[in-house]
Amino acid sequence: MKISYNWLKQFINLDWEAEKAGELLTDLGLEVEGIVPFSSVKGGLEGVVVGHVLTCEQHGNADRLKVTTVDLGNGEPVQIVCGAPNVAAGQKVPVATVGTTLYDEEGKPWQIKKGKIRGEASLGMICAEDELGLGKSHDGILVLDAKIAPGTPVSDVLNIENDIVFEIGLTPNRADAMSHLGVARDLKAGLLQHEVSIELITPSTSNFRIENRTLKIEIEVEKPALAPRYCGVTISGITVAPSPSWLQNRLKAIGLVPLNNVVDITNYILHDLGQPLHAFDAHKIAGNRIIIKTLETGTKFTTLDDVERELHEEDLMICDAEKPLCIAGVFGGKNSGVSESTSAIFLESAYFNPVSVRKTAKRHGLNTDASFRFERGIDPNSAEYALQVAAIMLCEIAGGQITSEIADVYPKKIEDHQVFLNFENTTKLIGEEIPKEIIKEILSSLEIKVHNITETGIGMTIPAYRNDVTREADVIEEILRVYGYNKIKFTQKLNASISGKLPIEDYEVRNKVGDQLAALGFNEMLNNSLTTQKYLSLSESLETEHSIEMLNPLSNDLAVMRQSMLFSALEVAAYNSNRKMPDLKLFEFGKTYHNYPSGREEHKHLSLLVTGKKATESWNSTSETSGFFYMKGIVAALLEQLGITNTKEGLLKSDLFAEGITISSKKTPLVELGVLKKKLTKAFGMDTEMVYADFKWDAILEALSQRAFALKPIPKFPQVKRDFALLLDENISFSDLKNTAEQTEKSLLKEVSLFDVYTGENLPDGKKSYALSFTLQDENKTLTDKQIDKIMKKLQARFEKDFGASLR
Repeated sequence: MKISYNWLKQFINLDWEAEKAGELLTDLGLEVEGIVPFSSVKGGLEGVVVGHVLTCEQHGNADRLKVTTVDLGNGEPVQIVCGAPNVAAGQKVPVATVGTTLYDEEGKPWQIKKGKIRGEASLGMICAEDELGLGKSHDGILVLDAKIAPGTPVSDVLNIENDIVFEIGLTPNRADAMSHLGVARDLKAGLLQHEVSIELITPSTSNFRIENRTLKIEIEVEKPALAPRYCGVTISGITVAPSPSWLQNRLKAIGLVPLNNVVDITNYILHDLGQPLHAFDAHKIAGNRIIIKTLETGTKFTTLDDVERELHEEDLMICDAEKPLCIAGVFGGKNSGVSESTSAIFLESAYFNPVSVRKTAKRHGLNTDASFRFERGIDPNSAEYALQVAAIMLCEIAGGQITSEIADVYPKKIEDHQVFLNFENTTKLIGEEIPKEIIKEILSSLEIKVHNITETGIGMTIPAYRNDVTREADVIEEILRVYGYNKIKFTQKLNASISGKLPIEDYEVRNKVGDQLAALGFNEMLNNSLTTQKYLSLSESLETEHSIEMLNPLSNDLAVMRQSMLFSALEVAAYNSNRKMPDLKLFEFGKTYHNYPSGREEHKHLSLLVTGKKATESWNSTSETSGFFYMKGIVAALLEQLGITNTKEGLLKSDLFAEGITISSKKTPLVELGVLKKKLTKAFGMDTEMVYADFKWDAILEALSQRAFALKPIPKFPQVKRDFALLLDENISFSDLKNTAEQTEKSLLKEVSLFDVYTGENLPDGKKSYALSFTLQDENKTLTDKQIDKIMKKLQARFEKDFGASLR
């Protein structure tokens, strides 16, 4: 938000340096992000002075040039070659001295230098109107008043306005400060704490007079909940023309382009008092009626930017007896606005429902100065006052007459807030006791009415425009920011609360797993929890009614909370794949959100996605493709690192996976992993194999909290390995063999691994060959061959009995 210092001084008579005022504004919570000089003429005409033409003679080598000597007020006349037809001796003229920077019509700088023109020295330039940026005329040089002394800066003569503009990073809660009046109000309160007492000067409405009542516009509000207050007045006999220079300069200083006096005044009041206004051509209002209502979805409406929009049934519209005129609080209509032929206007000043305006603005992709303020909540009680101020300006500047009473539809007044402030709570929150008199002074300076003061606290009324101050804590924050955060002393004593630490801290576990994944070459994703509803059609297990929908979505792609982490990962994969990054190893910690009949739930997850090659190829090695077993190894390593080892595998049944497994502990699913179906990856524009793993993080944390472990020394005695090559039915899985082996030999069998799988020639139909490795160890003694053979025979017998297996 841009605030003009000159404009600000219309409300408070302050002579501080801009930098000092900016520091105070920042201390008050209106953070000044930059201070920029402004001039109504670019460059401020610095270096341009009044010159007295002493002599003017014809140039010896050019018919259209004159050689002049000019007194610049420093006692040393200079020679200047001039091509203007109207230059003559005795004139007072603007002279750009050597070194002065001027700007062309496009704003590009150019510098006045010493030079020779057709053999004659020229030490400056006598300027025309367009060369100074004062207009477009180039018929001749600008001739000034003969009484002006040579050497006088031309900026003083022509009343060039120089200003300072504050760039304020306004937080969304400070709707009250979205105007020069609001900033001045805060600045006045802050100055009082610096022992500077200044009166706040607001525009007077004493000149508001109704000349006649010849043009009355009836107002009907069908949606009072969306338009709690609506005011209007007619002004006739206006002449639409350019605004006076002072008004144009005010708007230019804050980055606005002046259009005409009517539009400029509405913009001026918006930035002056914070009240958006809208002017309608009164003769374009059918039936002399204004109706505030909603229209059917699909109704066409062309806005001021010449774009035809389809309205929504919740869009509040300003209509006449026949047609819509304006999107309330957002944007005007093309066919009802002010034009050069306008002679009478209906001026609107209203308070619209902030939520309704925000929804409409986002729905149509519009962000105007008016909607910006309505969305955050303006002062509902300033509508009539701002209308009177604007009407007076229109009469003075555009030559109009007020031709109706002010119509004010305000059926239910928006009340001020009643708050009680406890002194003890104030001291606790601030950490320092502020004298009661200073508290009362600060509250009064913020236009907060103090009703009664007791030993324990203060009863007060908060103005309705301070919609961010509704609780005791909000009032304390106001007191502290005006009193000054920098005034609060630091103590030498440091107080800290000590709380018992839980055995398992989620962030510690995430950091540990994240570090391990990063070491394995994975990159972390940070995705938005908002996603599109259309992804639900990609899975039968995701229900639309289980979605948590946004009441006010920024777009259709961010309309619901995600029910699955998978689609966010696929979006990232597709984005990278489209940019020649096909080899990906990604992980993300996040949440899914569900609206079940039993209530809303959030679930924590860790998602992993791999595709492409494991590593970059080099001259002496080739890289294998990441696949299911690579992902399974990663998952197993993570679980082992966490100390979760007592797990079981089962087949995964899901319409998202072509094949996969689920890993459980004590019948609780911990991880689902598998190869994604081709139709799913193609939906995101990819045809490579992708493997995905989903850790149920809540279950992981629960398993860790129940984990019991004991420390024991590393065994002194060696391990022994034996192998089996088994001929099995194709439907038998390795997990079945592993579980059976562990049940058969519980004490000495330490590990079972699969190191070879063969299917093909020389095997009976329906059969496959598994090569298993068994690791045996006795922690108290060395195993003998007799013991080892006995165990292996027992395992062989169990495999033959349970699975019909045979040794190859």
